Amino acid sequence: MRTASRAPLVWWLLGLAAFVLLPWYLPQEQSLVAALPGIFGGADSAAGAVQALRHHRPWLWVLPLALAGAGLALRMAPGSRQGRVLVVSAGCGLAVLLVTGFAIGAKGWAFAALEAWFGAAPGTQFGLGPGGAVALLALLMLLAIGSARLGAFRGDVFVSCAVLLCAALLLLFVALPVGKALLGAAVDDAGAWSLRAGLERVSGERVWGLGCLAGGARCGVAWNTLFLALLTAAGTTVLGTLIALLAERGSRRFARPLQVLALLPIVTPPFVVGLGLILLFGRAGLVNQALEWAFGVTPSRWFYGLLGIWLAQMFAFTPVAFMIMRGVVQGVSPTLEEAAQTLRADRAATFRTVTLPLLTPGLANAFLVGFIESMADFGNPIVVGGPYNVLSTDIFFAIVGAQFDQGRAAALALLLTAFALAVFVIQQRVLGRARYTTVGGKGDTGVPMPLPSAVQRLCSGVALPWLTFTLVIYVFAFVGGFVRTWGRDYTPTLAHFVTAFDLQRGEHGLVWAGTAWNSLFTTVELAALAAPLTAAIGLLIAWLLARTQFVGQRAFEFGALLAFAIPGTVLGVSYILAFNVPPFELTGTALIIVLCFMFRNLPVGVRAGAAAFEQIDRSLDEASTMLHAGTATTLRRVVLPLLKPALAAALVYSFVRAMTTVSAVIFLVTAENELATTYIIGRVGNGDYGVALAYCSVLIVAMALATAAIQLAVGERRLGRRADV
Repeated sequence: MRTASRAPLVWWLLGLAAFVLLPWYLPQEQSLVAALPGIFGGADSAAGAVQALRHHRPWLWVLPLALAGAGLALRMAPGSRQGRVLVVSAGCGLAVLLVTGFAIGAKGWAFAALEAWFGAAPGTQFGLGPGGAVALLALLMLLAIGSARLGAFRGDVFVSCAVLLCAALLLLFVALPVGKALLGAAVDDAGAWSLRAGLERVSGERVWGLGCLAGGARCGVAWNTLFLALLTAAGTTVLGTLIALLAERGSRRFARPLQVLALLPIVTPPFVVGLGLILLFGRAGLVNQALEWAFGVTPSRWFYGLLGIWLAQMFAFTPVAFMIMRGVVQGVSPTLEEAAQTLRADRAATFRTVTLPLLTPGLANAFLVGFIESMADFGNPIVVGGPYNVLSTDIFFAIVGAQFDQGRAAALALLLTAFALAVFVIQQRVLGRARYTTVGGKGDTGVPMPLPSAVQRLCSGVALPWLTFTLVIYVFAFVGGFVRTWGRDYTPTLAHFVTAFDLQRGEHGLVWAGTAWNSLFTTVELAALAAPLTAAIGLLIAWLLARTQFVGQRAFEFGALLAFAIPGTVLGVSYILAFNVPPFELTGTALIIVLCFMFRNLPVGVRAGAAAFEQIDRSLDEASTMLHAGTATTLRRVVLPLLKPALAAALVYSFVRAMTTVSAVIFLVTAENELATTYIIGRVGNGDYGVALAYCSVLIVAMALATAAIQLAVGERRLGRRADV
């Protein structure tokens, strides 16, 4: 309670300091370090107080007025009266600053209609800097505290602040850019609003045609995408579950190799898997050559199309399902299985009636993530898709192709959002209100039940060959960096590694002479910044969804998943459109890449956390509360230690996806912020496959080490169970 009483004062002081001591604006070409000396000087980087006094930006006076109202509230006793004053003062200040921020740009009014209504603008402004951002955050937190004082969120200040903060982040970095992109679906070629134009873009034969069922060449792109997503989601969920069962309930000698091999695809740039599959199944691949030699079959492009995309997506997304299902399998209580066996149920019946139903939340979450990942995937369809068109590739060519039809791209992106929403609703209906709690406050001394013989054979017969196949593909990709020219000259060489990662000794010490060092350092730095933030926000949102109830909760959850429903290319373009002008002018900076990493990968942390929370008994939270622990203390001391599998999954996934992502950031990188994947794509475009594969090999090793370090740092969840000896 003492912390809750101090919270308004802390945020009030931060808001005041932001107005007086930090640059209110920060032009794109200026860094924060360069701007700090000018906080009391020029119009570009002066503090908010100086901007209002000397540089003709009177609308900024609303912040000290809002803080004055909040200061009056600080003199009141915590209660509804203080809450009303905080809500009115902070809410009005926040609204005015946001409205003026969007309405006034670098050249005056941002919209022509405003100039017609109000005449010339009172001034101009750049994008918000640290001063403006901290001030908005302080007002938002004061608004949240005031809402809690009025009884919202059951009067819990921490929950109120967490909900409003997460909602604001989702609105700003997901809904705003995506909304700008999707609104283009209803704009005709002349730039005018037209609902008819939007309907025509999503209702043609090219989108919904069923010609393939009547003997035609192909079906519509919407059906292709939906069918592929269903196949991939089902396949990755089944494979991920089988591997998780084999790793956790099978022979212990398989556990470590299975975990390493299952995670290989996730630590690899996506085009490496496609390249390995082409070397095996492409027209000049080993399989076609073997068929021609043994049976005289003429090599063809049979692999390119639905089969190729599905196989590549299975390799790419099965590790995500495995990481989700591994934590769920660990959480199944052996005591429940022992109780069933005490009632004379054999292992097969126990697995069918007890174990499998308790895996339902994990299965549903893994299916949802696999479905959305498949729909949003761009790299695999563009490499091995051939004539099989999907929405993500059609959107890409609509944006960067000769047609340059942003309206069509927006309309197709709207379809992806609709598909994701439909699967989300179905998942909620399937799970319903059933309970899957298996981790309670009492110690669990049960021994995990060995898998039934039939299930053990199924897991071994499917998972082990699949993982062996995975290893073969990576051997091909790894060896390709050590030969002079793949397909023509297989002479072993290290020349490709020297080109990319050469180190020389100069007059002043080591010289990073390789051409790839700069992109590697930048990628690691930005991924290391994004990963913990992604995991923290994702698990916080999962906790809010699992343990609290508030108005708009379903919309809040869908907003957290929305980034997965949008292809990476569209998300990147959306960020450019949304953050290229004030008040949030981020295009060309490293921050926009970090934000894209965070909110692109956020749904995995949310779904992994949601599955884990389904298994943790609420009585643990309640017991902590009864012992007078605050919500933040309960979350840190009780809940978080039980979420280690979900935390590890979120950290690993967000880090390696940030290291290997292509489509989401291809439009956001600059010469100063070149990433590893864009460097590799440039080399592939120049035909320098050896250097590209050498770089990929280095990335695989680096991310495997990072994954092991994250697992070691997070540790394992301790549930107080006996070891099976």
